[in-house]
Amino acid sequence: MDHEDARWFKSSYSGGSGTECLEAAFTTVGTLVRDSKRPGDGQFHVGPGAWAYFVGSVREGELR
Repeated sequence: MDHEDARWFKSSYSGGSGTECLEAAFTTVGTLVRDSKRPGDGQFHVGPGAWAYFVGSVREGELR
């Protein structure tokens, strides 16, 4: 997937008041992550296992 064509989304847990700080986009090999306030500054890629661990930790309240 060309990163220019990535479909970025914000978490449903985001407040929508401009305080969101993370956007993600799924690719065929993992997840792209970027700062929603500065999307032109780049992104990084995490593998499926790391993304699943991160999301699970958030859901369990381990990360705040």
